[in-house]
Amino acid sequence: MRMLAQEFEARAAERPWEEAVIDADGTHSTGKIWSAAVELARTMESVVDGAPTVVVQADNSWRTLVTALAVGRLGGFIAVLSGHATEQEIDLALEDVVPDVVLASPHTLETWRLGGKGFTAEAPALDGWTVVARPGATRGVERWNGGAAIAMTSGSTGRPKCVVQSESAIRFAGQATIDAVGLEPGDRIGAFVPLSSVAAFCFGMYLPAMLGGAMVCLPRWDPARAIDVIREHQVRWTMLVPTMALQFALVDGAEGGLASMRAMTVGGGPMDAGALGRAEQLLGTTFLRVFGMSECLGHTTPLPTDPPEIRLGRDGRPFPGIEVRVVDEAGAPLPVGELGRAQVKGPSLFTGYARGGTPAPPDLTPDGFLVTGDLARINEDGTISITGREKQIIIRGGRNIDVNEVEAAVAAVPEVVQVCVVPVPDEILGERAAALVVTADPGLDLERVKARLAADGVPKHQWPEFVFPVPSLPQNRVGKLARNDAVKLAEDLARSAASTTLN
Repeated sequence: MRMLAQEFEARAAERPWEEAVIDADGTHSTGKIWSAAVELARTMESVVDGAPTVVVQADNSWRTLVTALAVGRLGGFIAVLSGHATEQEIDLALEDVVPDVVLASPHTLETWRLGGKGFTAEAPALDGWTVVARPGATRGVERWNGGAAIAMTSGSTGRPKCVVQSESAIRFAGQATIDAVGLEPGDRIGAFVPLSSVAAFCFGMYLPAMLGGAMVCLPRWDPARAIDVIREHQVRWTMLVPTMALQFALVDGAEGGLASMRAMTVGGGPMDAGALGRAEQLLGTTFLRVFGMSECLGHTTPLPTDPPEIRLGRDGRPFPGIEVRVVDEAGAPLPVGELGRAQVKGPSLFTGYARGGTPAPPDLTPDGFLVTGDLARINEDGTISITGREKQIIIRGGRNIDVNEVEAAVAAVPEVVQVCVVPVPDEILGERAAALVVTADPGLDLERVKARLAADGVPKHQWPEFVFPVPSLPQNRVGKLARNDAVKLAEDLARSAASTTLN
């Protein structure tokens, strides 16, 4: 965070009146934010000796930016963690990150119970929060091998992954996005996804600070409130996951609600061109469908000037300097138009996963590519089409059903705003496909969905066997679809439907 701190210090000296953060506490100027960062840096210097590794409760407010700047001023390393993290999660973070300092609200510190874990020094900070530390000399930041920041993300093993990113990688992704979208100094940027995620830390906090604009925050996700904030503060751009973006279309009075925006970037989950197209027409904005991951930040994007079939139906083109390739099972590159396994490398590639206080190097191919776990094809015009994850299948009677194909078919039904397809258990067939759908049409049911799919010529193996209308899809803390929770919900609804039928 050293580069960001140096830039922000100069900005605060030249234009201390400029707005830097707009949040639930009001508007905060660059001068006020920098003064708070200097004060926090001095507080941390009073409890530890040397450049610290700092875990911070990353809420969507001025506090997260101030902490990042203070850490940068000290030449330290920052790890962002949700204030909703449990004691078990903070224990995993302590094991993987081995921080010198933790900064959080009193309520969060009470939940995390750090007193018996070596954090014996403490001091007040950030208007009611507390710094706790392992007193004495820090372990230094050389152990991070050039890394500057960490965020925890969900892992396939059930253990959260602590993704270590360098500041140069974060800056590359931010600048590439600024250039692609056409953002200008002073533009207000929405920080609506929790800043404890890798992408939100980069695009919601670092990008506006680097751009010289204001970070406009919501303390918690509320689509109706988000539209009001975008209108009131003339937000020019934000990045959301599809679940959140499509929820805007369900807000009463949402027509034209996003007209102030140059564009809205959407990524991090399944997307349907039809649903996105209907939503952007209603909302008066331009969606940019992208492909990225915590380990290689925001590595493809379309342009706002691209036609809808490109912006909404594909997943963008690689940023300059990013390479995306598609390979077969043996790792051999496939020609244009063929479906295979996506691999990526470039300047936004992560440093590694934190383990025992150092980054474990990423598992790359011999020529330096990261295996993403996604299925993709490269189109003739250089755009990328991500068709889903390699492992998202339902096994029905021994037959593999591609979840992504069923979701795409159901998402094309005009009444469907969002859809998630998951397996429900079946005593004879093993699994059946159930679709959780968010819709404004209370009469939408399985028979109507099947009739529409039949009329559209969709093969029967891509039809769901259950359709359950729900007010919203389960989400995790950063707004992404929580598939495990969706599976449980579908199972409960299927049991309830079966019980009603029997009675």
